Amino acid sequence: MVESTVEPILEVSGLVKHYPLTQGILFKKQVGAVKAVDGVDFTLNRGETLGIVGESGCGKSTVAKMLVNLERPTEGSIKFKGEDISKMSGRALKAARRNIQMVFQDPYTSLNPRMTVGDIIGEPYEIHPEVAPKGDRRKRVQDLLDVVGLNPEYINRYPHQFSGGQRQRIGIARGLALRPEVIVADEPVSALDVSVQAQVINLLDRLQDEFDLSYVFIAHDLSIVRHISDRVGVMYLGRIVEIGKDAEIYDHPTHPYTQALLSAVPVPDPDAREHRERIILSGDVPSPTDIPSGCRFRTRCWKAQERCALEVPLLAVPAEFRLVTGPAAHDSACHFAEEKTVVPQEETPEATPDDLADGTE
Repeated sequence: MVESTVEPILEVSGLVKHYPLTQGILFKKQVGAVKAVDGVDFTLNRGETLGIVGESGCGKSTVAKMLVNLERPTEGSIKFKGEDISKMSGRALKAARRNIQMVFQDPYTSLNPRMTVGDIIGEPYEIHPEVAPKGDRRKRVQDLLDVVGLNPEYINRYPHQFSGGQRQRIGIARGLALRPEVIVADEPVSALDVSVQAQVINLLDRLQDEFDLSYVFIAHDLSIVRHISDRVGVMYLGRIVEIGKDAEIYDHPTHPYTQALLSAVPVPDPDAREHRERIILSGDVPSPTDIPSGCRFRTRCWKAQERCALEVPLLAVPAEFRLVTGPAAHDSACHFAEEKTVVPQEETPEATPDDLADGTE
């Protein structure tokens, strides 16, 4: 991680992505919508890493796709250096895409098995020939291989000749080819062995300093997010419910959902594990086609009251709570974030970390 400035390089406001549900074959009629993302706001500062966490289906991968224009928002804006790239098309969009690149989750399917490593990493130069003249491309690809810790002589090999960790390094090299300013990393280590995950995370950390990168880092492993992120946003059912500096989120979580996520993280210290309070959520995540009124977490929340069904909580900190907590205050979309009541332990099967923050979307 690096110390970030206060200059926002990316501003996301009111981001919405709804997928229509239709009936009929010849005469299709819309009967509803899947609200994958339903009003997301955040900023990314230059040189900063923003981690986004949440359980499967919360919409974090859809946000990632919209940031790189693989999906068009239904509503909202994505501003890169003040310009709304979500409304761009043609040459303007092509130019903007140079500055925001993506590292995909699965290194086994994100690389074309019929292309050599040199062709894969050099493909962005075919789309943006102004970045590198043809005579210079092979050298640039070899330099990128060296930067990500691979032998430049591997340039003529194919993806099946590499391990999973090496393939992800190739994907990272491809993302760096156009020298972007923002990298969107969508679960970049979830498909890798634990022993390899730390190596890739350390590589991303080093590249951030070397290339002056800003990251949007999406993951389900809370310990990895804490290691690499400057700030953390927690998503639930299409919205960010809590966001703040990493230490504030992990040490002083205020939203009930964040508290439940963190209580499920394995603790290596037996004494700490024995005295730690577990929060076991009841019920299932509501369907994104039928989101509850008011607070969307209220159907699983032990703090829920009548107000929660009537009012949508804003992503903010009440003034009285900010005065009490001081520097630990951060934004939380909960009407009763200041309350310290703890969920009672019920006779229910114990949830595992994967139940709360599992896999991909």
